[in-house]
Amino acid sequence: MAALIFGLALACYWPALRGGMLWDDAAHMTRPDLRSWSGLGRIWFSVGATQQYYPVLHTAFWLEHRLWGDATLGYHLVNVFLHAASACLVALILRRLTDGRSDLLAEGHERRRYAGVEWLAAAIFTVHPVCVESVAWISEQKNTLSLLFYLLAALAYLKFDARRGRRAYVAASLFFLLALATKTVTASLPAALLLVLWWQRGRIAWKRDVVPLLPWFVLAAAAGLFTAWVERRIIGAQGAPFALSAVERLLLAGRVVWFYLGKLVWPSRLMFIYPHWQMTAAGAGWLAGLAGGLVLTLALWLLRRSGRAPIARAAAAGLAGWLFFVGSLFPVLGFFNIYPFLFSYVADHFQYLPSVGVIAVAAPGLALLLNRGSPAGRASGRAAGVLLVAGLAVLSHRQSRIYRDSQTLYRATLALNPACWMARVNLAVELAESPAGVPEALAQYAEALRLNPANAEGHNNYANLLATLPGRVPEALAHYEQALRLRPDFADAHANYANLLAALPGRVPEALTQYAEALRLAPGTPELHYSLANALARIPGRMPEALAHYAEALRLNPDFAQAHVNLANELAKLPGRMPEALAHYEQALRIDPRLALAHYNLAVQLSEIPGREAEARRHYEEALRLRPDYAKAENDLGVLDARQGRFDEAKRHWEKAVQLDPAYEDPRRNLELLRRRRQP
Repeated sequence: MAALIFGLALACYWPALRGGMLWDDAAHMTRPDLRSWSGLGRIWFSVGATQQYYPVLHTAFWLEHRLWGDATLGYHLVNVFLHAASACLVALILRRLTDGRSDLLAEGHERRRYAGVEWLAAAIFTVHPVCVESVAWISEQKNTLSLLFYLLAALAYLKFDARRGRRAYVAASLFFLLALATKTVTASLPAALLLVLWWQRGRIAWKRDVVPLLPWFVLAAAAGLFTAWVERRIIGAQGAPFALSAVERLLLAGRVVWFYLGKLVWPSRLMFIYPHWQMTAAGAGWLAGLAGGLVLTLALWLLRRSGRAPIARAAAAGLAGWLFFVGSLFPVLGFFNIYPFLFSYVADHFQYLPSVGVIAVAAPGLALLLNRGSPAGRASGRAAGVLLVAGLAVLSHRQSRIYRDSQTLYRATLALNPACWMARVNLAVELAESPAGVPEALAQYAEALRLNPANAEGHNNYANLLATLPGRVPEALAHYEQALRLRPDFADAHANYANLLAALPGRVPEALTQYAEALRLAPGTPELHYSLANALARIPGRMPEALAHYAEALRLNPDFAQAHVNLANELAKLPGRMPEALAHYEQALRIDPRLALAHYNLAVQLSEIPGREAEARRHYEEALRLRPDYAKAENDLGVLDARQGRFDEAKRHWEKAVQLDPAYEDPRRNLELLRRRRQP
């Protein structure tokens, strides 16, 4: 059965295995500045160094990058493996819960109707389309990995509960810690365990059931509060878009629960970004959703005491599954600010863990329904079960196709949700990476800002593109200014605005003001110190300040390769500082050996040092291997050849430089000098 589960997972997600990086995958798949051992330390001890402070998750990404770099196949396979492994753990946990307790499902001879129910639940979880977003999207390894630790902790705790062994408790606690440090939605586990124990026994004992879980509750509360703080202060989930009243949050919670339950029961029109509900439109329907949830809870509570045993058992199981579902969804029901609420209050990946409860409770009901009647009827029921799993697998296979690349994903989203300004902004970012896509990117930005003119991030990203286009700099400046009017504390917009101002004649003083404000808002951002240092280095008399900011950038991020390069460039201009400059070039290349600019600049300096020409040549050649269109490296390598009397090789390099960049004058001049030298 386990082999079947893994086979089903591969079949469902086969299209996604060939998929590339999406949205924020690049920020999760270990940036170059975090790939060293010191980078691993920053993952654990520097809040803000990673997309979210989930150190176990980012350690996993760090290890995976060591194994296969940026090759996305490895990350996709890991996600599929983790998903299938979690499905198998669901089966093992259901078997442990019902082993020897036939009364939890049925009595005596009725038990046979539930044979294999745990594997039916595992199969449905494996192939259900609402899981596709979590499994096909590399960034959501936070879901697949955290659920694995969550289920391992649950399985170990159930073993402890049965035998009261210290080792089992320690193992369960360790897995729970790993789950929390992977994604803090797993903080619901201690409450879920109490719920399961109540379902098993019909009551909860303080000493036996609650006391062992008290340390877990403390850890869960601390982790949850810390994550809520990070969402607000670091990620930016605060301000007007998140200003909901207590009543609005309660109504939102009622609608969110039924939305997710509906997608589980009928997984139609699944999309990456769902429409953003307008709280001003909240009315009787929203109130009905909240009331319906309360009525269902009360009804199941009362029915569990029904005099008819099958109804009582079904009600108790249904209540446990319902409370597990709602409780596991609690962090994303709207009571806490989370950044995705900026563009949608719901997302399929939010119900990855909660769906386990509903599926685990629904599977016995399906098994009973499909195993009723005569042998022929039971055979037909089993065939219907197979068709159900196969149908869900087909839907998941189709859904996973849209995760093959970012443009496909965003276009599929816009086909179902054309008012999604976030998808338009993200699509524009992707389109702008190629010159051919720039016109459509501009159109997508314009439409996104028409749909949501108060979107500061959209104005900032639009300005980033406009700043690269001839004659569009005034528009870029205007959009940066609008972004800052909408969100004065937008550090990235201050920094980007400063970068553009610093490149304009006479506007460097304004740029320095913007850099200062960005640093006030985000003082621990190494990129800001680096950009400010670049600007200061161009101002006469400000070199000491520039060096200080380069040093601060490297103190905050010792693996900031480009900062090492630019600091080395400036040190090389100062008397007596060449040894330091060479050390910084070499450090940059230890961090990122594929940095062509570092190889080139180091070669330039080495070529001027007697006896180090051979080293210079190696670095020029490596720069050209990494970047074959590097005209300056071709030219300078020709100069080095000419100095050593290798004029034929020099001529070849200069001709290649002219071919790469016809407007580059240096190789043309060198070729003319060589021609004159060879004239009789």
